[in-house]
Amino acid sequence: MPDDLTLTVTQRPAALDARRGIVRLHPEVMAALAVNPGDPLRLTGRRTTAGIAARAEAGASRALLYADDLTIGNLGLRDGAQVTVTPVPVVAARRVTLSGTAEIVALVSPEMLRLALLGKVVSAGDDVSLLPQDVLPEASHRSLVEAARRSLANRVGYAWTSTLLQVVEVADADAALVTMDTVVAWREGPSSSPAGTLPEPARTEPASTDPASTDPDAAPPSVDDLPGLRAQAHELTELLDLGFHHREVLGRLGTTVSLGVLVSGPAGSGKSALVRAVAASVGATVLPVWAPELAALTNDAAATRLRALARDLRSGGPAVLLVADVEALAPRDEAGPLATVFRQVVSELVRGGAAVVCTTSRPEAVDPSLRAPDLLAVQLAVPLPDEAMRREQLRVLTRGMPLAEDVRLDDVAGRTPGFVAADLGALAREAGVRAALRQKDAEAPTVAMADFEAALDVVRPTSMAESTLEVAQVTLDDVGDLADVKQVLTESVLWPLTYPDTFARLGVQPPRGVLLYGPPGCGKTYLVKAIAGTGRANVLSVKGAELLSKWVGDSERAVRELFRRAREAAPTLVFLDEVDALAPTRGQATDGGTTDRVVAALLTELDGVESLRNVVVIGATNRPDLIDPALLRPGRLERLVFVPPPDGEARAAILRASSRSVPLDDAVDLDALGAELAGFSAADCAALIREAALAAMRESLEATTVTAGHVATARERVRASLDPAQVAWLEAYAATHSAG
Repeated sequence: MPDDLTLTVTQRPAALDARRGIVRLHPEVMAALAVNPGDPLRLTGRRTTAGIAARAEAGASRALLYADDLTIGNLGLRDGAQVTVTPVPVVAARRVTLSGTAEIVALVSPEMLRLALLGKVVSAGDDVSLLPQDVLPEASHRSLVEAARRSLANRVGYAWTSTLLQVVEVADADAALVTMDTVVAWREGPSSSPAGTLPEPARTEPASTDPASTDPDAAPPSVDDLPGLRAQAHELTELLDLGFHHREVLGRLGTTVSLGVLVSGPAGSGKSALVRAVAASVGATVLPVWAPELAALTNDAAATRLRALARDLRSGGPAVLLVADVEALAPRDEAGPLATVFRQVVSELVRGGAAVVCTTSRPEAVDPSLRAPDLLAVQLAVPLPDEAMRREQLRVLTRGMPLAEDVRLDDVAGRTPGFVAADLGALAREAGVRAALRQKDAEAPTVAMADFEAALDVVRPTSMAESTLEVAQVTLDDVGDLADVKQVLTESVLWPLTYPDTFARLGVQPPRGVLLYGPPGCGKTYLVKAIAGTGRANVLSVKGAELLSKWVGDSERAVRELFRRAREAAPTLVFLDEVDALAPTRGQATDGGTTDRVVAALLTELDGVESLRNVVVIGATNRPDLIDPALLRPGRLERLVFVPPPDGEARAAILRASSRSVPLDDAVDLDALGAELAGFSAADCAALIREAALAAMRESLEATTVTAGHVATARERVRASLDPAQVAWLEAYAATHSAG
């Protein structure tokens, strides 16, 4: 084994492998240590910890060890300190014991915890995260890691990505690799907060708590604590009460009732909490099962476990088998022998009078045969909460919080579109933590509106984990000029998202989408950010080319997934930048028909059989002539809005906005400058101000103002980027097509 090396540890900001136990080294350093990607390393600073080796990016330093903040904290060091790196043999962990907050211990089962730690090297005393090690997973473990990610989001909500646990003990080893054979357990007895976390504020249990992995002895939630789900609770209560307590009535009527139920809804929306609450109200016991846990076993072991569960269920009184994330046991595309066994067990239980309730956040991924009349005959949908439902959920979640007089839950509910109960619970927790930080020594601390404001900046809805546009702190009022364009966008985008009831009352369908087109650099993307800042809607931003894939079917699946997330997070604004790359005219591509199929999928999503409620699509392009004409007809991107290049007055307004934080000399006349910048786009005007400030810095790093001379110097460097021929063509196109 080669000698160890001493390197300087440095943090990798916003790395994709952050908090996953990955450390990156220069390839030559890895060769000197004789280690390969995925091999364990012992890291020694003030403390000794372990990590998994991976190659650093091109241009990395040979003297640096690249690690995340969690690994640096486990070393007891700061960024820039020295660390000794030693290769160690791979040792599979026999047993790992962890501690966490009482809530996390209740929500996360040991089996789910094992999947979250799978492929990580852990040491006693380390802090670890729940983020799965999906950077260097074995091929056989990829599906398990994905299942863990989905289920953790479902159980814990948004907070699962920032939760830290502490490794209490690693049996018979200083550092060991967590495998599928490792026994992972929570520390027995009262659990304290792990290092690096803040104490939880006093609160009630959130309505979104998923009982599939909670303590079976814990008190089940009440239906009254599930606002917005009372209609579903009433239907399920009637079904279970009839099947458990009134079968003689069914016998006299010569009929039977099927107690197989499929409950679908967004992750974290309270599906399992609904089942537990209803089961408690009808006097039935609940036997929870996490489907990915069974799917991770061998087929024989999983089948044996399923049949044992069925025997336990039939041996007592009224009972409900609660199967969470059922798509892992009965997938639509790869239904195997285990799915067959599962269908047999469900059929036997339902015929025998027991109830089987399966939950899923991806109903499209569930095997359709599972919905047969003798299996899961009844289907219930848990909706995404609207503003009124979120307001009621917030009242339940904050019942145990001492709220200040300035807290306006109505306002918080209005600013949380797309949030499910789990996300609202994370929001309340974050607000409580912010309040605790402010009032560490207060005898009677309270949670103020400012704490909720701060929490809203960091807590995002689970359904928006990908393709989220960072909304700038600008509104349409900050956009100078373009009065006609802003009016069209207000009517076509903001009204449908803000006043859907008005459209319903008048019996008309709101516009489905808008196409913004104009010369490059004239503010199309800025307008979308301003719309997002003005309206209370989630924003999904996708570059057109990001959805294209060389693999057959992947591009269409990406389009369907995009609109599925948009529906779940409604009201939603979907921004398709460079839409001409995504939806070119069909029949002219040379890519084997990929873009033609993508266009067909996009047309179907925009104006197909499945309704697109509370979702508005904005496309942006500087080549509207390249877009398939079918996409521009009414019912799709029906409003064409031309964003013209700025005139003299608009250029002056842009210059003023760009120089708002720049100390300009009084001699700088922005109105006169704007009149001189013919052919400049909005981006060019902003670049001119930046260049003027740089000119002042070149002259003196102690400069305090930007003078007219600096602006003149910048004027010589920055050139107009607008193409007169393109502008003329777009203006002619707008004369016959535009709505603005």
